[in-house]
Amino acid sequence: MFKKSLTILSIASAFYLQAQDVTIIRNSVDVYSANPLSGSAKFNAMAGSMGALGGDLSAINTNPASVGVFITGNISGTLAVNNSKTTSSFSNAANSYKLNNADLGQLGGVAVFETSGNTPWKFVNFGVNYTNQNLEEYIETPANSSYKFQDSNLVDTNGNPVTGTFTSLGHAYDRTGNLTNMNIAFGGNYDNKFYVGGSLNFKGATIEQYDSSRLSLDVDNNNSYVLNKQGTPYTEDSNGFSVSAGIIGKINNNIRLGASIESPTWWTQYRTYSEVNEDNLGYYFDYYDEDRKFTSPMKATLSGAFVMNKNFAFNVDYSLGLTKPKYKVQGPAETQLNDFFQSEYKNLSELRVGGEYRYNNFRLRGGYGISNSPFEKRANFDDLYVGKRETLGVGFGFDFKSFYIDAAYNKITTNSTNVYGDGNYYSLANNGDVEFFTNNPNTFTSKLEDVKNNVTLTLGWKF
Repeated sequence: MFKKSLTILSIASAFYLQAQDVTIIRNSVDVYSANPLSGSAKFNAMAGSMGALGGDLSAINTNPASVGVFITGNISGTLAVNNSKTTSSFSNAANSYKLNNADLGQLGGVAVFETSGNTPWKFVNFGVNYTNQNLEEYIETPANSSYKFQDSNLVDTNGNPVTGTFTSLGHAYDRTGNLTNMNIAFGGNYDNKFYVGGSLNFKGATIEQYDSSRLSLDVDNNNSYVLNKQGTPYTEDSNGFSVSAGIIGKINNNIRLGASIESPTWWTQYRTYSEVNEDNLGYYFDYYDEDRKFTSPMKATLSGAFVMNKNFAFNVDYSLGLTKPKYKVQGPAETQLNDFFQSEYKNLSELRVGGEYRYNNFRLRGGYGISNSPFEKRANFDDLYVGKRETLGVGFGFDFKSFYIDAAYNKITTNSTNVYGDGNYYSLANNGDVEFFTNNPNTFTSKLEDVKNNVTLTLGWKF
C-alpha cells in the first residue's frame, strides 16, 4: 500500500488555469452568466429571436416589453424533452456519452387590462413566467499513455520513500442540477405604437459535481485506482436577482425596433464540500460550508423585426455583455478569479434570427443563433472552458382560437477545449478510508463536442 503526506495545494503556472479550479470558471460562465435557450415551443423554434416582436411569455427574457404586446390574457405550459451527446477526444481516441431527460420547461401567464377613457395607453399588462433548464453533463475522457506524472513522496508499506509514475486510464466529470428563472413583468401599450415593460428576475441554480481520474501506478504492479479531486464531490445551491427594462417601437406597419437591458445578476452561492486532511493518526475528512457573492455581466439587446403582413414576420436580435463576471473578495481565491476574468474574459455576444409564417390557423417557424466563446484565444487553445455555440430551431403550431398547441425541435452544438488534471487527488479503499493522497502537477486538455437535441411541446389558453 502506498501513501503520501498531505501537501499544500499546488498552483498551476499554466496561463489558462490561473491557479483556479476550472469547474468554477466554467460554472461562472455557462451557468451563472449564460443566456440559455429555455422557454415555450414558439420561442425555442425561433431560436429565442423575438426581441422586437414580443407577444410570447418566454420573450420576456429577451425584452420585457414583450408583455406589453399582448391584447388577450394567456396561460401556457411547456414540456421539455432533452437528449444530449458529449464526446471528449484525446489524441486518437474518443469517448461519447448520452443523456436523456424530460421535465417542465416553462409555465406562465399574462393578465391583460384594457384601459378606458381618453388615454393613449391602450393596455396595461402583468405577466409571470417560469423557465427550467436541466444542467446535467457527463464528460468521460479516454485513457492516454502520454498522460503521466511522477510522485516522489510515496512510501511503501515499510515506510521507505519511493518514486512512482501514474498513468491515465481516463478522466470523468459529472454535473447534475437545474437552472431556473422566474420573471415578474409589467408592461403597457402606448397608442399601438410603443410597447414598454420591465421585469424582476428571480433565478436559482442547484449543482452537484464530481471530478475523478482513473490512474495506474507502476510501483504497485500497475494496479488501477479511482481518485477523486480534492474538494469534490460538492453541492452548490444559489439564488440570483436582476432587473430588466425594454421598449419596442413600431416605425411603420412593417418595421419594428426593440431595445432592452438587464442589470447584472447578483448571486449568492452556498457550497458544501469535503477535503482530505492528515494528522498523526492518518487521513480524515473535513466537511465545509461556504458562501460566495457573485455578479454576472450586465447585458443589452438590440432587435429589429420586419412584418411583411399578417402571414409573415422576421426578427433579428443581437445581445452583448457589457461588464465582466466578478466575485466579492473574501480571500485570495476570489482575487485570483477576478484577475483571471479581467485578463482573459471578453464580452459575450450572441446573434439570433427567427421567423414565423402563418397560414389560416397553422404556424410554421424557424430560427438560428450563434454565440462566441467569452475567453481570449491563447496559443493553440480555442474556446477554452466554454466554446462557440450554434443553435438551430424549427417548429410548428396550430391555433384553435381559444386554445393553441406548439411544438419545436432544437439542435444546440457547442465545441470547446476541456481542461482537467492539476490538483490534489485522493483514493478510497473498499472500507471507505483514504487509501492514498497524491498531487498531479500537470494540466491536460481534450477536444469537447456537446450536441443537445431538445423537443418542446407547449399547450396554451387565450382568454
